[in-house]
Amino acid sequence: MRMTSQHPRSQQLIARARALGTIPAAVIYPCSCDALAGALQAHAAGLITPILVGPAAQIKKIAAAGKLDLNASRIEDITDPIACAQHAAALVREGQAEALMKGSLHTDELMTVIVSRAAGLRTSRRISHVFVMDVPAHDRLLLVTDAAVNIAPELRVKADIVRNAIDLAHAIGIDEPRVALLSAVETVNPGIASSVDAAALREMAQRGEITGGIVDGPLAFDNAISAQAARIKGIVSPVCGAVDILVVPALEAGNILYKSLVYLGGALAAGVVMGARVPVILTSRADSPASRTASAAVASLLAHAARQRPA
Repeated sequence: MRMTSQHPRSQQLIARARALGTIPAAVIYPCSCDALAGALQAHAAGLITPILVGPAAQIKKIAAAGKLDLNASRIEDITDPIACAQHAAALVREGQAEALMKGSLHTDELMTVIVSRAAGLRTSRRISHVFVMDVPAHDRLLLVTDAAVNIAPELRVKADIVRNAIDLAHAIGIDEPRVALLSAVETVNPGIASSVDAAALREMAQRGEITGGIVDGPLAFDNAISAQAARIKGIVSPVCGAVDILVVPALEAGNILYKSLVYLGGALAAGVVMGARVPVILTSRADSPASRTASAAVASLLAHAARQRPA
């Protein structure tokens, strides 16, 4: 997906991040043309200062074949993909990197390192993934979570998924995000686990266990997106028709939803992993250059927001 005038909100995020200055980002095993070019494009956009962690000779060969300029990039010469991820984690611990970017190593290899205690990247939160979607037919950004990391999260994990998404919303300028806890129904049905979890999460928010946003559910997708659909069904909620965050029941639903928005709705998707010490740009081989750049912008805004928090 190429970023066009149909994606003005993504362009605004990039402009905001660029205005704040680049952040140092460790790019882990950038051993394909797409992975390397994505990192260098994010640098050219004024978003990151890349630290390329991988086999130097191979990276230089890829750059030469793709006519990519490495002059502004520091290379940490490490051959093994897992060792690259471990070294990138060390750069974070040492304060040399404020974000991580996946290169061409497998996602499970990267995530195994990130969640390991030895890496020193874990926090009290469960790690989760958030897509920031710029949908041309919609009037605001939509955050979709979790469509990439947690397969079938239990209630405790879902609570952290919501908290992580709210933190991301704050970082990109949504002061009080409206959160829809999605299910197939709008009322609690004991036979539909997602509706039971949604009601419990809503109660947690009402008790102050989840803060920073307006949380409601269970809500079906149409009611979350359309105020008219909610009115027809007699649903009264401050979230309906004004939703910022869509919390899906499980990974399959999230994967289908975000890909439907991209391939049928022309959306641009920027994705990051939350819950670790620094944001992780979890790119896919199918990601467009525009998507990679937008993801770097989101990670940059998160890193700048982290600088404002007390140590």
